[in-house]
Amino acid sequence: MILLAPHHGNWEIFGFYLCTDTPSTILYQPPKIPAFDRLLKQARSRFGLKLAPTNSKGIAQLLRALQQGELIGILPDQVPNDEGGIYAPFFGEPALTMTLVSKLLQRRKARVFCGFAERLAAGKGFKIIVKEAHAGIYDNDLQVSVTSLNQTVEQSVERAITQYQWEYRRFRRRPDGAKFY
Repeated sequence: MILLAPHHGNWEIFGFYLCTDTPSTILYQPPKIPAFDRLLKQARSRFGLKLAPTNSKGIAQLLRALQQGELIGILPDQVPNDEGGIYAPFFGEPALTMTLVSKLLQRRKARVFCGFAERLAAGKGFKIIVKEAHAGIYDNDLQVSVTSLNQTVEQSVERAITQYQWEYRRFRRRPDGAKFY
């Protein structure tokens, strides 16, 4: 299973909740400061999660985990490098979107779900929301699959639009090189 956890709600709690006691490998962006990376790995792996860095070794680790029947987790709205993404609409704007999920699905059949931990009002905790991904994500056409990935994230965000981390600057890379404000 592939679990998509966008920058929405509290994705750290979401990952811990769903991956505790389940063999899981999660893709993560290692910080540039080694001491912070060690701290981050220690905190995120304390419930048995395995972390795969966003590089070729990490991608191979994800594929192995998927082949072994593990749950893998990916933040699908991370902005990839040029080789790892294509432009697809996200809330009507072109956004450089990762092709990783689509390419993993082409190599390995898996079910894809998307979710987040919705913060409840007045500090009442969190509600875990999980929905199956848009059916088009399984399409062999890369553009269709990646567009469906963005539609899946949009559906999640629309449930609690104020809890999406818009400051993540999802549109910072534009197809024409222009700046997005």
